[in-house]
Amino acid sequence: MSNASRVTERDARRVAEQSRQTEWEHDSFARQLYLGDFRPELVWESERLDPEVRVRGDAYLARLERHLRENVDGSVIEAEDRIGDDVLAGLIDLGVFGLKIPPEYGGIGLGQVHYNRTLMLLGSAHPSIGALASAHQSIGVPEPVEQFGSEELKHRFLPRCAAGAISAFLLTEPDVGSDPARLQAAAVPTPEGDYLLDGVKLWTTNGVLAELLVVLARVPEHEGGRGGITAFVVEADSEGITVEHRNSFMGLRGLENGVTRFDGVRVPAENVVGREGQGLKIALTTLNTGRLSIPAMCVAGSKWALGIAREWSNARVQWGRPIGRHPAIGHKLAFMAATTYAQEAVVEVAGAMADSGGVDIRIEAALAKLWCSEMAWRVADDLVQIRGGRGYETAASLRARGERAVATEQLLRDLRINRIFEGSSEIMHLLIAREAVDTHLSVAGPLIDPEAGGAEKSAALAAAATFYAGWLPRLAAGPGTLPGSFREYGPAASHLRYVERASRRLARSTFYGMARWQGRLEHKQGFLARIVDIGAELFAMTAVWAHADREGTGADGTPALTADSPAVLADAFCRQSRRRIDSLFRALWINTDAHDEDVARRVLDGEFTWIEAGVIDPSAGTGPWIAEDHRGPSSEPNVRRRYRTSTVVR
Repeated sequence: MSNASRVTERDARRVAEQSRQTEWEHDSFARQLYLGDFRPELVWESERLDPEVRVRGDAYLARLERHLRENVDGSVIEAEDRIGDDVLAGLIDLGVFGLKIPPEYGGIGLGQVHYNRTLMLLGSAHPSIGALASAHQSIGVPEPVEQFGSEELKHRFLPRCAAGAISAFLLTEPDVGSDPARLQAAAVPTPEGDYLLDGVKLWTTNGVLAELLVVLARVPEHEGGRGGITAFVVEADSEGITVEHRNSFMGLRGLENGVTRFDGVRVPAENVVGREGQGLKIALTTLNTGRLSIPAMCVAGSKWALGIAREWSNARVQWGRPIGRHPAIGHKLAFMAATTYAQEAVVEVAGAMADSGGVDIRIEAALAKLWCSEMAWRVADDLVQIRGGRGYETAASLRARGERAVATEQLLRDLRINRIFEGSSEIMHLLIAREAVDTHLSVAGPLIDPEAGGAEKSAALAAAATFYAGWLPRLAAGPGTLPGSFREYGPAASHLRYVERASRRLARSTFYGMARWQGRLEHKQGFLARIVDIGAELFAMTAVWAHADREGTGADGTPALTADSPAVLADAFCRQSRRRIDSLFRALWINTDAHDEDVARRVLDGEFTWIEAGVIDPSAGTGPWIAEDHRGPSSEPNVRRRYRTSTVVR
């Protein structure tokens, strides 16, 4: 039995809690939203870019767009399942691998807003290019080293990354996904003070061609060190590293993602990022802004889908008129347009919040990733439906028979991973829910903790009584019930009043759930997911008006409802969102969760295997569900791809 199989649910929870960032040094719009305290000024105040930053960022985007249009053919990448060396060289020359790295380390020094827009451009050229750049910059070497690395580490590695040394982030293992307590990769200290790294990492995006790796491994407790999961920067050509396999996927053709084995790889002590035992916290903190890369590329996909849907719905005529003039298609177009604009607003607002430095966006970034990945999938699915049979046909086939090579089915394949990348939607629901109830747990947690002692429970009871005596009455009424409130926001006012009312209702519902289920609340995942989804929609409603305010204001400085103004789309989105929110509120208490969970248990127990009869399973006998974890040297050829000369400074 492996160590991973002996990890209990309580062990896993403890590791996850220890790696959480518990302090709140800045205000958080989403955190307050879940507590029933709607503060739109936190969103509006961050939506202002420094003019100099805007000019510099826009100039870079224009240069990049010209290069991509003239030099990158996404259909070639799709056909060859490879981003060619010439494309990589062009990206290196444009500084794509140093987008957020400060100029003093050789980078471009873009802020989060323009970085997100850059990823949109790259992803529209081909999604694998966007994934390549984001995996390198958002979670690879640059971000954790810049945030947690010593000055020595920064000077050693950031200039190399900016010069084109592609990096990768290696956490996942064959039997370890979102449960880091099961991590098996080990980094054992040597008498000389270095570490010997052993283990296997799976789904290593960029790992096939990376020059530098961030690897998370478990250090045993030792004399002079606390041990624990630790982050290391590792040279990819170190002795003992083998890229054993290049993975292939449903979409993202061209993605250099593989399986990497470490066998006695010596890593210098100075390559530790942060401290021993800080690895998971580094990973999670890095993802606070790193997760914004996923929604940025979702926006790119939705924008393209909307353009294709609009053009096709005008060109295709059925029953005497363009199909877009039929309400059945028109409803889809309205949803696609409003939702695409809202996705862009969420990404722009979250990026501006990150750039402002005065707001904690850990929840906002997670909400953006969750909500945009789900909504972009719906937009893409609607495009396939609008295109009909042509939506299911490949671009190459369309081109071969003389029609426009619209890669609709590719969009669906490429976008699907975003609901899994960097935390699946199910995991994101749990992660956000934990943050949403953090204040409650900090006050009343010991009351529902079976391990808490009598003294702890007594102290918690007194603290909870004080907190809730002041907090609960404030949820009864607020500015959302006053017809004239939020008038300074112009046509957004009525929707913002709804958000304020819904925020208080959401906080009350969360409290009722805690009171009803207490310690069992963590297992009420259907309830918690709906709580999170309501908050995501409320965040999007607020963001869409802040974005519309910046893009199209009237003489009085508020969003103008002219025929083609952004406020029209913002209004349409909010009307649609309110219907979804109302349904989610009803489903908090009226649902089939208990029955579904009972059926699922019985399915797992094998009670209904008869329904599976009558089909053939071609996968039967092809291998185990999870590859066996074995240590030692690799028996496979090294498929690592070398794309350029090394940037190592000797």
